[in-house]
Parts: sequence; C-alpha cells; structure tokens
Amino acid sequence: MPAADFKVLAINPGSTSTKFGVYVNEKPEFVKNVRHSEEEMDQFRGRPVLDQKDFRLRMVEREFHEAGYKLEQLSAVAGRGGLLPRLISGTYRVNAKMLADLREAKQGQHASNLGAVLADALASPAGLEAYIVDPVSVDERPDRSRLSGSALIQRPSLSHMLNPKAIAKRYAREKSTPYKDLRLIVVHMGSGICVTAQEGGKTIEYNDSRDEGPFANERAGSLPSGEVIKMCFSGKYTQHEVENLLLREAGLYSYLGTKDLVKIEERIDAGDAKAKLVFDTMAYQIGQRTGAMAAVLQGRVDAVLLTGGMAHSTRLIAEVRPYVEWIAPTLVYPGEDELLALTEGVLRVLRQEEPAIEYTGEYLG
Repeated sequence: MPAADFKVLAINPGSTSTKFGVYVNEKPEFVKNVRHSEEEMDQFRGRPVLDQKDFRLRMVEREFHEAGYKLEQLSAVAGRGGLLPRLISGTYRVNAKMLADLREAKQGQHASNLGAVLADALASPAGLEAYIVDPVSVDERPDRSRLSGSALIQRPSLSHMLNPKAIAKRYAREKSTPYKDLRLIVVHMGSGICVTAQEGGKTIEYNDSRDEGPFANERAGSLPSGEVIKMCFSGKYTQHEVENLLLREAGLYSYLGTKDLVKIEERIDAGDAKAKLVFDTMAYQIGQRTGAMAAVLQGRVDAVLLTGGMAHSTRLIAEVRPYVEWIAPTLVYPGEDELLALTEGVLRVLRQEEPAIEYTGEYLG
C-alpha cells in the first residue's frame, strides 16, 4: 500500500450478530455480517455480556484469516463503543481503565460493551492500537437539557451518536466547511429514531431513542406517563414484559404486527388504511421532533440530514420532507454504516486530523 493508505479492521457486535470489515482508507475491502443462532446465544442467557468474548473472537479471527488477512497488515482496530460513563464526542484509545469499566458494567449490560474488548484482543498481540468512536454514552448537552420535570428522574444520557456524528462530519466535508461552524439537525431512523441538534461541533440536544422521540419499527418513543404508570401497575405484566412491549414490540410492530417497512408499504399500496395511518403518523412524529430541534437551534439551521436504515424508503422520505424542508435544505444519507463511521473516526486520528482521547472514566467537557 502507498504510505498514505491505512487499513482498519472495524467491529460492531450486536445482540444477535457480529459485523466486521476491513477498510483501506474509507473503502471497504472485506465486510462480513455473521448472524448468531438462538442456540448459539442460549448458552449466554443470564450471563454477563463479556462472557461472549471468546466465542465472538474466535469467529472474527477465523473469518479474518480465511479471507487471507493477517493482523500485522492492519494500521489499527476499531470497536463499537459500549455503555460507559458520560463522555464527550471523539475517538478513544482503548486502555486498561476502559476495559475494567466495561467488565464492571456499572452502566449496564449491552452487546456494544464487547466492541472495545474484541478490538483490544485483536490489536494487542499485533502491537496495534485499538479504538472506539462516539460510544452510546456520548453526551454533550448543556445542563438545562438534563432536567426531566421531576427531581427524581434525570433524562438518560445514552443514545445513538455514532452514525449522526459521522453523517454530520461527512456533510461538513462535502461543503468544505468546518464541522464546528455548522448548525445541523440529523435524524437517524433505525430500530429507534434519534433526532439530534448539532452546533459548535457538539450534539447539544437529542432524544434517547429507547425512551423518547418518535415511535419506530419496534420502539414506542415518547408515551403519556400516566398511561404507562397504569400499565405497569395493572398486574398484567412483569417488568421484563413491559420492557419488551415498549422497546421491542411497540411502534409499527404493535399496530401492524410487522417491523418490515417494505411489507407495510405493500399493504398501503394494497389499500390498507390502518397501515397508511400508522406509517403517516410515524412520519408526522419525526417532523414534530425535528421542529423541536429547530427551536433548540433558534431557527438558524444549515441543513436537515435524514439517515439510517429507514431512509432507504422513498415513501417515508416523501412523507417526512413537507414537515422539515421548510427549516433548511434537506439531504438524505440512507443506511446506517456503522463500520464506516468507526473507520472514519480512526482515520481522523491516524491522519492527525484530531487527537485520540485518553479514557479516564471522567467527563472531559
């Protein structure tokens, strides 16, 4: 490879799959998505998520080597960032403190906790650096955004930051404008919908897609708190059942019995009025939340960027546009290419465009 080229292995562990790929600069050279069967995952049920390390590591190593690669060919390894204490945005070097905090899992158990652990296990034997990029605990909001309305409850500080940050920086490069000089609204539409307001190089407001915002294909989004209280104390459901009903069986699925946007659009084309109402309502709620972010930015918005897996739907984009394009020029970046976003974060460090952040467990903002 020319001296200016970098080769990065990026790893994104999910609850039932492990995605990984080798990138030469920003171009994918080898990408694999290994899905794990229920039988494979049953052995880890009820156990700490890091117990899956060796299982996933052997699988990545096998696929990596069978594709003809050697770790010594790499410039660095990137892993998806997990549930860590509140952090500023950036690319973090994996270190002993980070690994210890992930093992302790004070912030919770989640498959993304494996990202740094797997990256380190692959990088260390080859003398390489391992990194994470914009983990879900990135939180740059001002204090006024933290109050929930009850002194007993603070707004959560976990959300999908990797793709919205990457898309905002991609747009900045396209416009040849420093990211910190832009005022952007980025709408990430995936299994949950996260709408962010970005200003001065920071995400100054966002909704936690697990608890707030528009409903999506499987998540409920914001709900009337009184009705949720009644549901929880009805005696009909356990806590685990409530979590499933609101986080994995809500949204489009709860109304229409499917999470598949293509099937829902087929039903709309066939004249299904309920499917159309539910679909249109999701678009309406996306517009509502985007308008709220325009207010946060005091009406001065350079662009609205629509991204995520659901941005592939031309129907959804057409439904959302009338609610948002009056705010600012609206651009679409379909897909949620988290492997590329991880790679781009590491490349910025390797190219000395920004420094790697040393993880201390403390907020550096």
